[in-house]
Amino acid sequence: MRPYRAIDLFAGIGGIRLGFEQAFGSDIDFVFANEINRFACETYAANFGEDPFGDINEIKPQDVPDHEILLAGWPCQSFSLAGKKRGLHDARGNLFYAISKILEEKRPSAFLLENVAHLEKHDGGRTFSTISDVLEDELGYHVHHKILDAKFYGVPQSRPRIFIAGFSEDVQFEFPEPSSNIPKLSNILEKSADNRHYISQRYLKGLKKHRKRHEDKGHGFGYIVLDPNGAANALVIGGMGHERNLVKDVLPPNAYGGPGDELGKPNAEGLRRLTPKECARLQGFPDSFKFPVSMTQTYRQLAESVSVPLVERIALEVKESLENHHLTIQNGPACQTTLDG
Repeated sequence: MRPYRAIDLFAGIGGIRLGFEQAFGSDIDFVFANEINRFACETYAANFGEDPFGDINEIKPQDVPDHEILLAGWPCQSFSLAGKKRGLHDARGNLFYAISKILEEKRPSAFLLENVAHLEKHDGGRTFSTISDVLEDELGYHVHHKILDAKFYGVPQSRPRIFIAGFSEDVQFEFPEPSSNIPKLSNILEKSADNRHYISQRYLKGLKKHRKRHEDKGHGFGYIVLDPNGAANALVIGGMGHERNLVKDVLPPNAYGGPGDELGKPNAEGLRRLTPKECARLQGFPDSFKFPVSMTQTYRQLAESVSVPLVERIALEVKESLENHHLTIQNGPACQTTLDG
C-alpha cells in the first residue's frame, strides 16, 4: 500500500510537516505545500527540498493535489490576544475559509489545524463556534479539539496552542495525554554563547526601570530571568519576547568593561537572550535543521512555528485512528506535485 498523501498549508518552516514525518515515517508523502513569506520559504526549501506555492488564494481548490491528510497552522494574528482581534472579519482570519474550501473539494480522510489557544474564546466563543459549524455541520467532519501545552510533551517551553483534528468518519481518537515529567531548560542550553547574545549594561538598566514602574503600579510586566530547572516562556516575535526569556550565564573573561562601556559591553550580571539554536531546541527542531536566513528572521520563524514533538505525538494518534478504522488511501497512484509559487 502506498503512503498517505498530505498537504502542508500555511507551512511556515515546516514544523507540522516534520512532526508528521517523524510519526508516519515512510507512510506519508507530502504532495503540496504553501507559504507566502519568502524567508520562510527559503528555510522550508533548504530542509525539505521543495519550494512551497505562494498565496493560497491564488490556487483553485480543485487544482490542489488529491490527498488523505490536510495540515494547516493558519495565521493566528487575528485570533491572538494582541492586535485588533477582528477574527473571521480579518483577511488573515478568513484564510480559514481557504482551508474549508479545500476540505470541501478534496474530502481528505483527516486534517489537523493549529492556532493560538485564545481562538477558543475569541469574540465570546463565537469565532470558534463558527469554525466548528463549518467543519461539522457544513462539511460533515467528526471534529475533536483541545488546548495542549508543549511543556508537557517533551520540550521545556510553556506554549499552549489549540489543535483541531477532524476525520471523515466517526473514528476513535484521543489527543495524547500530558506527561508530568517536564524537561529542564538547562537540557537545551548551549555550553557557551557568543557575546552578542548578552544584553548591554545600559539596556539592563532600562529593563529594571521598566519593571519597577510596572511593579509600583501592581503590574507583573517586565523582564524575566528563567530558572534553568524550569521551563521557558512561549517564544514570541521580538521585543519583550526575548526579554521574558533571559538566562543567567557565565560571562566570557573581560567581557564587561565597567560603567564607561555600558552601551556596547555585556551586562555585569551575565544576562543574555536565548540563542537561535536554543530557540530551535525549545521548539523541538533537531540541531541539523538549517536556517539559511538572518538571525532576525530565524528568531521570527521559530517564534511562529510549532512544537515538533507535540505535533509528532498528535500525529501518532492520527495515524492509529486512520489505520484502526481502515480509512484507507484514495484510489489512484501516489504522486508528488510541485507548483511554482
